[in-house]
Amino acid sequence: MASKINIKNKKAFYQYFILDRYTTGIMLTGTEIKSIRDGKANLSDAFCVLKDGEVFIMSLHISEYQYGSCNNHDPKRTRKLLLTKKEIKKLEAKVIEKGLTIIPLYLFVNERGLAKMEIAVAKGKKLYDKRETLKAKDTKREMDRRME
Repeated sequence: MASKINIKNKKAFYQYFILDRYTTGIMLTGTEIKSIRDGKANLSDAFCVLKDGEVFIMSLHISEYQYGSCNNHDPKRTRKLLLTKKEIKKLEAKVIEKGLTIIPLYLFVNERGLAKMEIAVAKGKKLYDKRETLKAKDTKREMDRRME
């Protein structure tokens, strides 16, 4: 069941320095996975929090399923991420000690049909860092144009 569902958080790469990445599972309801398979999810405002030794994703918008009944899901509900205890302890240490944050990068459906999310431990960029990123991107684009 090869799928081409790959939802990307474009803001994350502009606003943060990505330090460490993890691939996690997500606890979803039936209508949520159907909406994700239709490509109806938005990661731009989403972030992760640690509570009681578990990781939750907040503000992940998964649109209501078009053919769902009155039992449809709440689009912005809090969802649990599935990580091992060892990974959670590593995340907790980095977030508490260094003041970093956990953000989602990608939401995808793997070959078995399960929804997975790639999250990252990230450090926020300052305004001058964002300008440098844009400048580097523009110079790379200009170099590619001249090579052609």
